[in-house]
Amino acid sequence: MRYSILGKPHVLHGDEPVFVSARKKEIVLASLLARANHVVSLEELISEIWGGNSPLRATTAVHVRICELRKLLRSCGMAESPIVTRSPGYFIHVEPGELDVHVFSRLAEEGRAAARAGAHHEAVEKLRAALELSQETALGGLRSGPIINGFVNWLDQARLDCTEQWMESELTLGRHREAVGRLYSLFGQHPLHEAFHRQLILALYRCDRRADALHVYQVARGVLRKELGLEPCLATRRVHHAILTADDHLYARASA
Repeated sequence: MRYSILGKPHVLHGDEPVFVSARKKEIVLASLLARANHVVSLEELISEIWGGNSPLRATTAVHVRICELRKLLRSCGMAESPIVTRSPGYFIHVEPGELDVHVFSRLAEEGRAAARAGAHHEAVEKLRAALELSQETALGGLRSGPIINGFVNWLDQARLDCTEQWMESELTLGRHREAVGRLYSLFGQHPLHEAFHRQLILALYRCDRRADALHVYQVARGVLRKELGLEPCLATRRVHHAILTADDHLYARASA
């Protein structure tokens, strides 16, 4: 059995996705999977579904959703339900490799470890695989209570970290021409993420597009000053200064 919460929550029975039919049931499954192998209290599940406007029979309603999810999992061929009652609520037992977000985390960490070791070809492969796995909108737009919101916020940051390291490894390998288009897109999507400023400026300079590199610096500087009242970070300022002084050290040599 495998589970997915990197898109619309579902269970994989063989290669066939089995989706949950009702929103409240989806929220319960997503909450349990976001905290896989840890107890989620009944109060937390009620808050996740209804916020501060829970009905009088909210406890019974959660029990009904749990029973429906157990039935769904039995229909997928599971002899024993992985959803376990444990005071003060429930948890879902997930084995290593069964939950897609755990696979994402493993690939991301392997990619970062490879980059730290200087194995940038492997880093690119691992990080790209992690990002491909997580490319859908997390939890299919189920953001509601603190469990799912916290999970989505964590995943958004993890994706950004993966993307930043992926681009860093690509630049270290001398793939600046291939990276420019993607970095322009990232620069537009995340205008306050300074690592993408520096990476795009560096990639453009290495493509002999010095005027474009300096223009991006000025745009980034303007956004930071307007939105945050800050100057670009030291790393970006150093790249800018190196461009102005035509520093040859900004040119990359591909790593082994």
